[in-house]
Amino acid sequence: MYFIKPALEDILIIKKLTVGPIMANCFIIGCERTKEAVVIDPGDEADKILISLAESKLKVRYIINTHGHFDHVGGNKKLKEVTGADLLIHPLDAPLLGQLSTSAAAWGLPMENSPPPDRTVEDDDIITFGDITFKVIHTPGHSPGGISLYTDGNVFVGDTLFEGSIGRTDFPGGDYNTLISSIQKKLFVLGDDVNVFPGHMGNTTIGKEKRFNPFVNQL
Repeated sequence: MYFIKPALEDILIIKKLTVGPIMANCFIIGCERTKEAVVIDPGDEADKILISLAESKLKVRYIINTHGHFDHVGGNKKLKEVTGADLLIHPLDAPLLGQLSTSAAAWGLPMENSPPPDRTVEDDDIITFGDITFKVIHTPGHSPGGISLYTDGNVFVGDTLFEGSIGRTDFPGGDYNTLISSIQKKLFVLGDDVNVFPGHMGNTTIGKEKRFNPFVNQL
């Protein structure tokens, strides 16, 4: 876990926790003034996430899933029960929330199904908490309902784009050409200086991935 303020530095809190056996990144985004927050992709270890929220005195308004794979949504149930926050996901991935016990079992892992979403979100929707606004960007390819979340200078991309790599497309509903199109047409247009926060491994920037990512290199 670490704490940074890369942009909107007077109001934005970003905390990153790596959770679960598949080492997924969970992000807590908080408003410094109001202490309202969202949790992006609580994949597992809900207690660890709750402790981190308490340490920063943050109140969760939304739980947002960038997609419906079990390693990104496994903590939904407990986190929602404790915080009462609304659960948001794209409608095309919402059915996956009721299949977690089956999908996790295929990896030899036990997991409870997630509650259904309180609200679904689609391309260009706006999510506001405290003084912070996210724009929803539909970025399918890794899954049909994959989304990215953009706020000034920062984008949280789930498993769409990684440092030097891209999300897998061999899962049900995945499609390689769709994923590449999402990255090139939806993410690369955000600007080279935008910080990229992926669902696994380390952070990067749009400019770095344009230049050096072998899957989507444009220069």
